[in-house]
Amino acid sequence: MTTDEIVSQLRRQANAGNLAGMARYGIVVDHALGVPMPQLRSMAKTIGKDHVLAISLWDTGIHEARILASLIDTSTEVTIIQLQRWVAQIDSWDVCDQLVMNLFAHLPDAVSIAAEWSSDPREFVKRAGFVIMARLASGNRTMQDNVFERFLGLVERQAGDPRNFVKKAVNWALREIGARNERLHAQAVQLAEALSRSPHPTTRWVGMDALRTLREKATTGRVRHLGQPLAVPLRSHP
Repeated sequence: MTTDEIVSQLRRQANAGNLAGMARYGIVVDHALGVPMPQLRSMAKTIGKDHVLAISLWDTGIHEARILASLIDTSTEVTIIQLQRWVAQIDSWDVCDQLVMNLFAHLPDAVSIAAEWSSDPREFVKRAGFVIMARLASGNRTMQDNVFERFLGLVERQAGDPRNFVKKAVNWALREIGARNERLHAQAVQLAEALSRSPHPTTRWVGMDALRTLREKATTGRVRHLGQPLAVPLRSHP
């Protein structure tokens, strides 16, 4: 399929009702069509992996085309220039998260990228850094604990950022790291307790919310042994 054919198909599947729901959930819909995610995933399966087509779809600026680009691109072909350009152009939390889940978290340098982006002043770049951490914690079964211990240090350092989409991603990363295995769970609880005692309202919220989740029976009962992260990630936030 060509870019024009795909865009035409997306426009035919536009859904005004879904678009309104997206807006209520804090998604930027200025360039969106309201195509539901199941339909985008179905299209991606039909199209298959295609790096060149992914670049072209992203460049349309259409919300759903950009999510589709994240689904069909291949991590081995992503360049530094592309990575920097795409992350700089993110304008909505859902595009951010889809890019990370479908593509960025699978890059060979995902750990260093997450660390670098965690201190970036741009809201969605910083969010992307912490979403990478959350994704690696929940989905990478071989990564060693020392990587996530480093991430906990970055969580502690950035827990005071009051921007909504940043603080929720920091919180998400803390919860997922704590759900990875018993050793990291203990360290995450310890950090969450310390953050919850902070005089800074955002830092305190990050700690208290994570602590509540980490102490829930449903969470502690799902914590696996070393090197065995959860198969299903914990709840996420926009």
